[in-house]
Amino acid sequence: MSYSAIVIGGTGATGKQLVKLLLRNKKFTSVTSVGRRPVLDGAKNDKLIDVVVDSMADLSSTKEYWNKNDVFFNCIGTTRQKAGGAKQFVDIELGISLEAARMASLAKISHVGLISASGANHKAWAVNWLHPLLYTKTMGQKEQTVISKFHFETVSIFKPGMLIRLMSKKEWYDGITKRFRIGLRVDVLAKAMMKDAESSKLRDEESKKCFYIGNSKIMELAEC
Repeated sequence: MSYSAIVIGGTGATGKQLVKLLLRNKKFTSVTSVGRRPVLDGAKNDKLIDVVVDSMADLSSTKEYWNKNDVFFNCIGTTRQKAGGAKQFVDIELGISLEAARMASLAKISHVGLISASGANHKAWAVNWLHPLLYTKTMGQKEQTVISKFHFETVSIFKPGMLIRLMSKKEWYDGITKRFRIGLRVDVLAKAMMKDAESSKLRDEESKKCFYIGNSKIMELAEC
């Protein structure tokens, strides 16, 4: 059983790890990245289709690259500070996610794996000037882009707690965080997303939508 995957957010902390894993996985015959920067920093891989665009707000020009894929991974992730403000944060997390979900739906991609956050709730009350509330609501709305806005055969939402971004060398606390599960390494999250996608064609009706809530659940999936 083989898969073709398309990824947005492939240059981010988790997305970069996911792309590397997919390229090494024989079950994935092709991997397409759509983003504003090359995903492998100039390196080449025969399985990789690296699509670089000026803007992610309208992906209509990338339509051909979405076709013939089985899996769509949404690894988009930012903060209000990195984005440059509340509006920019929402435009990235929700706006790009909505546009990408539209393209994936048009291409009839069957499975979606999306990174959200623990506590995300699209019905939560929020104001732009209070970021924790805005974050909670926006991430919930991001989930809805693949749950209710567009139809997909199977959907997996990953809702981690604290994430640990990888350094050039493992930090001294890596063993501690793994043992006590107080943080989730982004490569572990990426591995869980890949493993989940590998079984997406085998799901029964009751498991069409899966929610992996909390770091422990995600770690269990990655380790199984």
